[in-house]
Amino acid sequence: MCIGIPMRVVATDQFVAQCERQGAITSISLMLVGPQPPGTYVLTHLSSAIRVLDADEARVIDHALSGLAEAAEGRPFETLFADLICREPELPSHLRDR
Repeated sequence: MCIGIPMRVVATDQFVAQCERQGAITSISLMLVGPQPPGTYVLTHLSSAIRVLDADEARVIDHALSGLAEAAEGRPFETLFADLICREPELPSHLRDR
């Protein structure tokens, strides 16, 4: 299983960016997504940006990762999945009856 980590670009040099997550700065390759301006959120895997994210999607992924860590430690995690609480699960559009 692979996990993508959202990070925010803080500085860039064409195809390498300095990206921040929870106060830590990491060098990330932008070869797969092209140059990105500071402030852009990217989904990263193995020190490479694999997709550009909007701020809301980055926040949702951050909450999900934090929720998994909280659940693994036996701490309350429900508030980190607020987008899933009190709603019925939905099938992806490609699996719904047409």
